[in-house]
Amino acid sequence: MPCAYSNGSNHSSCADHIFEKVSPEMEKLGYECKCLGGGKIDHNSKDKKIRVFGLSTGYGKADHSVTVEILKKVYTDYEITWSDDKK
Repeated sequence: MPCAYSNGSNHSSCADHIFEKVSPEMEKLGYECKCLGGGKIDHNSKDKKIRVFGLSTGYGKADHSVTVEILKKVYTDYEITWSDDKK
């Protein structure tokens, strides 16, 4: 469950408790929720680049390659990369 932020914006605590807030609502709809990790997404719309990286201190690192494949379906004209870098 990566946290997205735009290039140059403050991303201090945007993902602190997303899963805890979303999970109960999803379960009401009949979905079983499990967080498989986290990270950050740097979205630079000017250069059409997206970078997936980092990890969640609470959930560990998500499989960033999966996140990239999902993003590629929507952002077809972007350069999308991932790394294990923390920053």
